[in-house]
Amino acid sequence: MKINVETAGNTSTIQLNGRFSFDCNREFRAAYDPCLSNEAVENLEIDLSLVEYLDSSALGMLLMLRERAQTANKMLALCKPSATVAQILKIANFSKLFEIQK
Repeated sequence: MKINVETAGNTSTIQLNGRFSFDCNREFRAAYDPCLSNEAVENLEIDLSLVEYLDSSALGMLLMLRERAQTANKMLALCKPSATVAQILKIANFSKLFEIQK
């Protein structure tokens, strides 16, 4: 999976590209940790538009990020999920835990 991080103003966007699975754990954490520690960042967006697949461990990584973002007082949103990813998020009831922007 490829990960691209961009920060503009008070928002950091992490764009994920490819298959989001446990193999990406370290890389994903390395992408979001600087955003959480940056005091200028108030909003964190995870762009899922290019994610073709995510497994249960990826859902767990998103839940861990949610917990860490709350601790750091950052707003977290999952953005533009592909159709496949949107279906998985719906089945997992993530709309009750996350803001999901289409």
